[in-house]
Amino acid sequence: MSKTIITNGVFLTLDETQPVIEKGSMVIENNQITYIGDAPPLPLEQYDANIDGSNKLYMPGLVNTHNHAAMSLLRGFGDDLALQVWLQEKMWPMEARFSAEDVRWGSLLSILEMVKGGTTTFVDMYDHMNEVARAVEESGIRACLTRGVIGLCPPDVQDAKLAEARQFAQDWHGKANGRITTMMSPHAPYTCPPDYIEKFVQAAHDLQLPIHTHMSETAREVQDNVDQYGARPVAHLAKLGVFSRPALVAHAVHLTDEEIDVLAQYDVRVSHNPGSNLKLASGVARVPELLRKGIKVSLGTDGPASNNNLDMFEEMRLAALIHKGVTGDPVAVPAEAALRMGTLDGARSIWLDDVGALKSGMKADFIALDIDQAHFYPKTNYISHAIYSASANDVADVWIDGRLIVDNGECLTLDQEKILFESQRCFERLVGQL
Repeated sequence: MSKTIITNGVFLTLDETQPVIEKGSMVIENNQITYIGDAPPLPLEQYDANIDGSNKLYMPGLVNTHNHAAMSLLRGFGDDLALQVWLQEKMWPMEARFSAEDVRWGSLLSILEMVKGGTTTFVDMYDHMNEVARAVEESGIRACLTRGVIGLCPPDVQDAKLAEARQFAQDWHGKANGRITTMMSPHAPYTCPPDYIEKFVQAAHDLQLPIHTHMSETAREVQDNVDQYGARPVAHLAKLGVFSRPALVAHAVHLTDEEIDVLAQYDVRVSHNPGSNLKLASGVARVPELLRKGIKVSLGTDGPASNNNLDMFEEMRLAALIHKGVTGDPVAVPAEAALRMGTLDGARSIWLDDVGALKSGMKADFIALDIDQAHFYPKTNYISHAIYSASANDVADVWIDGRLIVDNGECLTLDQEKILFESQRCFERLVGQL
């Protein structure tokens, strides 16, 4: 059994009793944190490795609860457009040309960016998901994966997609030493007919899996749902049984008070994507109201083509800032709440109970920031610094499942040069087909 101790670090624990430990120590045995506190529990010579954490801020790894990783190949390809125009005229025509190889290299490009930026867990909804799962397995990151399905196709194609989604979930749930979990994902109410969504609900019941879907992202989407089905998306999905399963919805920007009550009633979790929602002019989700109702709110970047980066520090900062500006309330989303949304609440939103905090018994998924830099001085409030001052570029080290994945900014599990070369090659081939 390997036993490592980190000493002299600053630790953001997410533990309410001792949220910040300065000059502290943390012990990792295999893939688990077994001690965190002020002083080493044993003499240093009794550890296999002793890491000096001076000038570093240790915190739980970031959890990105909504992404389409392979869309990194389309970063910058269609910008400054409304959602439906962006999807129908730019994204969907290009994505129709994606091969399994494109998904592999696009996913690896995103995973490389994520781990180097401190994200240790992500949710992905896409096609060719076996390639994404293999990339997760290879890289060492943790992920909750789902074959996202658009149902605007003939019945035989719908059936084939559903069968593929079921098979993927069965094949990969619990794999990669438990780092991979799965969900079922009808893409959205506006891309899946009602009877098709009901089939996904049944599959989720059969496999005992959660459901992940887009919901109420734009005002137009909500109105279209009313015009087509006579109900807003929340009531529509509730009627179809989506909330009879544990559910994570992405965006949830346009909600009424009554809809928020329904989400609270069913314990639906919300992935707040502030960067993507701002860029696509989708609006600003009612996060303070969601939080007041006890709804678990996490953070997602959305795909790298609508953000256009995967910097979860940026999402935490946006979450803390935009709701202050919209509500006129400077404590609408405090720094501590934004930190939880990006870490512990993110893990809880995808039903991971042993990830998201630095605490004995938790998985050793954590990151270290280099805080010996001007924007971290003076050393006043480290939670504030993590939200309002830090960025992905400050991440020095990343540990996932007890394994050092990024060491002083270098990813140890992936070939960065090859990933950059191959992703550029894939993009040029896709553009050449236009």
